[in-house]
Amino acid sequence: MFLPRLILPELVTHLPKKQITILTGMRRTGKTTLLKRLMEVSDIAQKIFFDLERIDNRELFSEKNYEAVVYALEQRGIRFSEKILICMDEIQLAPNLPSVVKYLYDHYDIKFILTGSSSYYLKNHFDESLAGRKKIFEIFPLSFGEMLDFKSVEHVSPGVGFAETPFSRSEYERLKPYYEEYVDYGGFPEVVLMPNIRDKKDMVADILSSYINYDIASLMDFKKSEEAYKLIKLLAVRIGTRLEISKISILTGMSRYSVENYLQLFEQSYLIRTIPVTATSPDREIVKAKKLYFLDNGIASMSAELSSGAKFENAVFNQLHHFGEVSYYALKTGNEIDFILDKKNAFEVKETPTEAHLKNVELLSKNIGADKCHVVGRYPPARIFPGFVWGGAIRPAPKE
Repeated sequence: MFLPRLILPELVTHLPKKQITILTGMRRTGKTTLLKRLMEVSDIAQKIFFDLERIDNRELFSEKNYEAVVYALEQRGIRFSEKILICMDEIQLAPNLPSVVKYLYDHYDIKFILTGSSSYYLKNHFDESLAGRKKIFEIFPLSFGEMLDFKSVEHVSPGVGFAETPFSRSEYERLKPYYEEYVDYGGFPEVVLMPNIRDKKDMVADILSSYINYDIASLMDFKKSEEAYKLIKLLAVRIGTRLEISKISILTGMSRYSVENYLQLFEQSYLIRTIPVTATSPDREIVKAKKLYFLDNGIASMSAELSSGAKFENAVFNQLHHFGEVSYYALKTGNEIDFILDKKNAFEVKETPTEAHLKNVELLSKNIGADKCHVVGRYPPARIFPGFVWGGAIRPAPKE
């Protein structure tokens, strides 16, 4: 049974277009499932699927003579005189693929849907050869609303209106156990569907291991996997803090250049996300340093012993980034706002929020012209005040 994803309507809208549809994201976020769903709903009669983890499929697309590829597909019953849907999974495993896809795209009526686990690969191998011929869709672990859907829990997504939705204590009590699970174990589909805590932890550990042993190893020297894991653990304890490359370099014994390369690799392979600072007055504000978050709470928790507050802040980031561009704001005095969404909405994250937290955000937000101010809480205060948002209420609606 297919369980719906928020991005599906947007993918279906793109399906009739000639442009290549590329789904990218970390391993096991559901890219293959979405690809197969798109195959099901496509009205193209001729459909063929290639799993590029199979060596025979990779050999087919390693042919230097592209018409030999056409001939091989014809032997499988494909008629190039009619429209074709070709779906390929794990494209980063076939280095020659961009050239083959470009040739077939330019010479025949073919709709391609491709998946890959690394934007690093796509940017370095696909951008030049397929310029103007593709659209890339990023697939992330489940949002909290998607998690509720996967568990068949009834809810109405407030979408961008989550901040204006009145707080309901009964709804909070009903959904609280699911939100706590999301904060602790994240949103990988397989993890969400595991029936008990031990199985969830085992699955998260397996996903992290696969990421290091396959994705990272395929993009760098395999012998450096242990070094990469050491850095991942060090980064996990720095969730929500400003990155200090020099300090990380000293702690790991790596050169600054190596640390920066790893950070770029981790970000482009969807392990982490760094967010910039919003600045208007360099004399008073932090203007360069980025803050770090993991793109899944389960992976973050598996990598290091995190404080309760760090896990909650990381979860809120993973909810907010579905809505738009996320940054932060900080003064050199130390005062800061945790998140700025699309330069308009200011969010302070506190496990137990107070009106004083909101007043501080309102004061700071005047410096950057943020229209609305909110305090996101893990637990509701005794007296609900305007501007309070329960973390579990941040649930995006499906994309159009």
